[in-house]
Amino acid sequence: MTDFNPLELLVCVGSRMLEDNSTVFVGTGVPMAATMLAQKLHCPNVITIFEAGSVAPLLPGLPISVGDSRTSHQAFIASTMNDVMETCQRGMVDYTFLGGAQIDMYGNLNSTMIGDNYQEPKVRFPGSGGANDLASLCWKTIVITPMDDHRFVEQVDFITTPGYLTGKGAREAAGLPEGTGPYKVITNLCILGYDDDTCRMKIESLHPGVTVEKVLENCGFELLLADSLEETHPPTDEELRILREEVDPDGYIIGR
Repeated sequence: MTDFNPLELLVCVGSRMLEDNSTVFVGTGVPMAATMLAQKLHCPNVITIFEAGSVAPLLPGLPISVGDSRTSHQAFIASTMNDVMETCQRGMVDYTFLGGAQIDMYGNLNSTMIGDNYQEPKVRFPGSGGANDLASLCWKTIVITPMDDHRFVEQVDFITTPGYLTGKGAREAAGLPEGTGPYKVITNLCILGYDDDTCRMKIESLHPGVTVEKVLENCGFELLLADSLEETHPPTDEELRILREEVDPDGYIIGR
C-alpha cells in the first residue's frame, strides 16, 4: 500500500460517500477534490452544482473557488446563485459538503464567530455564505473537518448552519424540510454518523491505527458508539494515483 497523508485520506473517504446519478452541491477545497475523484472512479454521472450558478460542468482541472471559470466548463447550465439555491429549495439536491470552525453533537456548525458577544467577538469568521441554505434544504449534509476538542464542542458559540439543532424533531419544528439534515462527518481520525433515536453524533468507523480513546480525547462532548465499529479502508493505489496525477497534480489541496 502506498503511503498517504491525512488530506489524501479525507479526500478519498469523502469521494466514497457519493453515489452515481446523485446531485451534489460542491464547496471549495477538499469537497472539490473529493467530487472530482468520485467522478473519475465510480460516479461518472454525478451532477455537480456550484454556488456561482453552474450545473454539471466537465471540470478540466481542479477549481480554486466556486466562482472559478473552470466550474462552468462545458456545463449543462451556467446560470446564477439564485437559480441553484432554488434548486435546493425544490428538494433536488442529494448531498452538500460543508465545514466550519465549530461543530456540536447535533451537527450544528459555527462559521461566524468565537466568543459570547456578537458585536465584539474574540474571533470573527466569514459567516455562512450559502452554508445555511444548503444545510437547511439539501437532503444529506456531509461535513469534512479536522478533529480536535476546540472544533468539536459541547455548544457552538453561534449557530451559523443548522444541524439537528437541539435533537430529534427540532429541525422540523423550526420549519426545515422533513428528512433533511446531517449525514456524515469525515475527520482525520474517524467517520461519524448520527443516532436515529437521538440525532446525536456517533463513531461509525475508525481510520487505520486510530483508537476510540484517541477520538474521545479530541472531542469536547460525549460521542456515542455504533453497535459495530468498522475500520476505514485506506486509500487504494488507484485512488491515490488518480488523485495525485489527475485531480490535484499541483498539490493545491493534498500538498498542504
